[in-house]
Amino acid sequence: MDFKQIQELIKMINKSNIGEVSIEEKGFKLTIKQKEEPVQQVIAAPIQAQPAAIAAAAAPLAQPAAASASEKPAKAAEAPAGNTVTIKSPMIGTFYRSPSPDKPSFVNVGDEIEPGKPVCIIEAMKLFNEIESEVKGRIVKVLVEDASPVEYDQPLFLVEPA
Repeated sequence: MDFKQIQELIKMINKSNIGEVSIEEKGFKLTIKQKEEPVQQVIAAPIQAQPAAIAAAAAPLAQPAAASASEKPAKAAEAPAGNTVTIKSPMIGTFYRSPSPDKPSFVNVGDEIEPGKPVCIIEAMKLFNEIESEVKGRIVKVLVEDASPVEYDQPLFLVEPA
């Protein structure tokens, strides 16, 4: 199953009233859960720690699922202040703040951004996808550590709109 098929499956599940789908293939397991209720606030934590969010996890069967237990304290992180806009991950992959390890970050806290300006890269299946801002404003907070895995629709940045 390739990345495009996974994205299409997520879209189909969102439009239906199916609660959960699990698919297992050769050394590959995919579970997609439907939202239970609208999310009231953005919490800076991985999708696994957010009960009302979609959880789409593609991992080898041999990988332990103990990671979510160690990340639950992140749920108590501070909520976004006032009128901030959240830039979310459009895909599952690995988050990188800069184009390469020896280059500076695309954006830092306090930087002004405009629609179309690259804010990060998400690597998915050996493809590096440049993620561009869709809002104009100032970066208030970076919610994800460099080189860490991200889930679909996971908050990446908080932006104060201009």
